[in-house]
Amino acid sequence: MPILDRPVAVWTALAYLLVVVAIGVWSARRTRGPKDFFIAGQGVGLLVTGLATTSAAFSGFVFLGGAGLTYRLGVASFFICASTGFTAGMLCWVVAKRLRLLAEVREIYTVPDAILARYGCRRASALSALAVLVGTVGYLGAQLLALGVLVESIFGVGEMVARWGWPEAAGLPLAMAAGAAVILFYSVAGGMVAGVYTDVFQGALMLGAALAVFVYALEAGGGLGGIFGSLASSDAFGADFLDPLSGVPALTGLGFFFVFSIGTLGQPHMLHKFYMLKDPRKLKWLPLVIAVSQSVCLLIWVGVGLVVPALVARGEMAALANPDQAAPEFLLAHVPAALAGVVFAGVLAAIMSTADSFANVGAAALVRDLPRAFGRPVGDELTWGRWAVVGLTVVAGVFAWAYGDLIALLGTFAFGTFAAALAPALAIGLNWRRVTKHAAIASIATGLVLNLGLEFLARQTFFPTLPKPPLPPGVLPTALSLVVSFAVLFLVTWLGPAPPEEGFESDVEAVMEA
Repeated sequence: MPILDRPVAVWTALAYLLVVVAIGVWSARRTRGPKDFFIAGQGVGLLVTGLATTSAAFSGFVFLGGAGLTYRLGVASFFICASTGFTAGMLCWVVAKRLRLLAEVREIYTVPDAILARYGCRRASALSALAVLVGTVGYLGAQLLALGVLVESIFGVGEMVARWGWPEAAGLPLAMAAGAAVILFYSVAGGMVAGVYTDVFQGALMLGAALAVFVYALEAGGGLGGIFGSLASSDAFGADFLDPLSGVPALTGLGFFFVFSIGTLGQPHMLHKFYMLKDPRKLKWLPLVIAVSQSVCLLIWVGVGLVVPALVARGEMAALANPDQAAPEFLLAHVPAALAGVVFAGVLAAIMSTADSFANVGAAALVRDLPRAFGRPVGDELTWGRWAVVGLTVVAGVFAWAYGDLIALLGTFAFGTFAAALAPALAIGLNWRRVTKHAAIASIATGLVLNLGLEFLARQTFFPTLPKPPLPPGVLPTALSLVVSFAVLFLVTWLGPAPPEEGFESDVEAVMEA
């Protein structure tokens, strides 16, 4: 569709970008120190924290990657989001309470800060910071890739470069670079203050827009009956597209469910949001806010993910060369221009606020956590944090381009890295006093190295003689890494030396007893 045929969507997206720039300018004036830059001054209310947590979890991964993954895999992709109903409560009840209370008694801005406070071990803190850096590059890369796909779809970047005589394939990296420039502007200026208030703007847009898009998806597909009927009789997608496993091995579906439920307990971009909450007593209401907002947002994944294959099966849409184009193509062709513009603006907001969260988390690991773990704290964390945001964004963009696969698969790798490295040490360690620093170090190192090693062996093409990972059919490397990380934590705890009798320092002791 030529760019001039969608002026409303284009102008709406441009208006959104101006709002983001304004948020960046406003946030810069409120960002006066590291506490403002990394955790928004610890002065955020319940609704803002809930929307920020949802936005950190649901961004380009869900709004673009989800529909694309469904187009490729079928309804087996829904195993990723099937746990939404209980993960919000599990997240708040298992880890959020003690993380937020630790921030009351110590200067804690990050997950590695909490690891250091709980285990009193710089090596554990350094390893967790390294895991945060690795996962940040992957997840930030997924956001930049999603942003590039969306910017290219809205503004017709591929069409523009073709007119200049460049290959149309150059459109995506140029779109990624343009989106990254906007992210850098408000991330460097406003840090987490900018990100959290972009989250509020995005949440207000997407909750209503998700419901509206779902309604239009049902209408375009002729209702659920029409959609299922088209898919069931389709030769293009196979008879098993609607099967719960859609032809993928059972271990793949179960692996998705396991990683995206239990693995949520180790996601630093979500856990950071709990540090921002002004009143810890409001934590009891967060599961409701998060679960409701996430469930509504998932309607885009389900609605667009089902209707696009149905329309392709009927011949009403052309088959997609890139599954990640499923959501943009549907919005441009089957949704009123004004609503499409609002959704595009909301998705842009979701991607950018999440990218800001990851850039912020990664920058904190680079300029705060790692130097402190090695006993060499940085003098001006605010200034160096801003430079770190720039460096991490560039590295993540290059990595995403080189990865060369779907947004959702890149996001799954990053999510799995966080999960395997951090979830056991946090979820078990914050609730079981017996876990020692040796168990935490072994678990973090095992999860990080195993997940990276399996992913590298599965994808690398530089060394053709290296074997692929000898995994059973359907086993997700991230799921296996998470299982092994938990097993190592328990084994070292049970077989290793008992923790010292003197226990924790008095302030951490009070938190563990709470």
